[in-house]
Amino acid sequence: MKPATVKRGLEGRTAIVTGSTSGIGLGIATALAAQGANIVMNGLGDPSVIGRLRIDLARTHDVAAVYSGADLARPEAIRDLVAFAKQEFGSVDVLVNNAGIQFVSPVDEFPEDEWNSILAINLSAAFHAIKAVVPEMRARGYGRIINIASAHGLVASPFKSAYVAAKHGLIGLTKSVALETATAKITCNAICPGYVWTPLVENQIDDQARAHGIGRDAVIKDILLKEQPNKQFATPQQIGALAAFLCSDVADCITGASLPVDGGWTAH
Repeated sequence: MKPATVKRGLEGRTAIVTGSTSGIGLGIATALAAQGANIVMNGLGDPSVIGRLRIDLARTHDVAAVYSGADLARPEAIRDLVAFAKQEFGSVDVLVNNAGIQFVSPVDEFPEDEWNSILAINLSAAFHAIKAVVPEMRARGYGRIINIASAHGLVASPFKSAYVAAKHGLIGLTKSVALETATAKITCNAICPGYVWTPLVENQIDDQARAHGIGRDAVIKDILLKEQPNKQFATPQQIGALAAFLCSDVADCITGASLPVDGGWTAH
């Protein structure tokens, strides 16, 4: 007898994941695809590499995956991204606002254009995307919105004024949207990672080692993971698994939450 096919939790759903061509975003896109969601990828990178990632994602998980290079600094491009997803798949059921940028500088020297760019990508882009998807989610009576904030959405560090301000704002946005959509079967939550092991972070280790004249292990323990009591990096797969859980039916009553994945950093 042929075994019965087990229906995956997001079978037939569509998810937009911004910043999903590498790192945390790719980990989330992969986890949602594993649950059966069709994926709309977005992010920067070499077109040929992105093309291979998209094809591998679709083939591995037997879903459809498309890509949009929408510039998230432009509200009209975000609206076009959502329209593209609807055109391809008919609806947007899951929105993951993951894309983010960083710049480090003392506040009195912080370039205004960097401040504006960080707020545009890390905060305003989430607002514009949420605004574009919520009406149809309300009409269908289903929606999952996940904002990838940061431990820096809960606590601050010096020299990261724009990033900290944007991530704190993203958590505030999460709470407001959760309250507004609480009776519409839409949930809105924030995931707050500490340091996550990605190619970007790995590349920073050698740079930090050279700058401080210390070894890689010392950089990891005494600089990058200084504030994380467990002294471990999270992984994109772990963030993806949490995102997939928040999209599941058993997470219906989790909304407005800010969930740290930071090895105890914000428990201080």
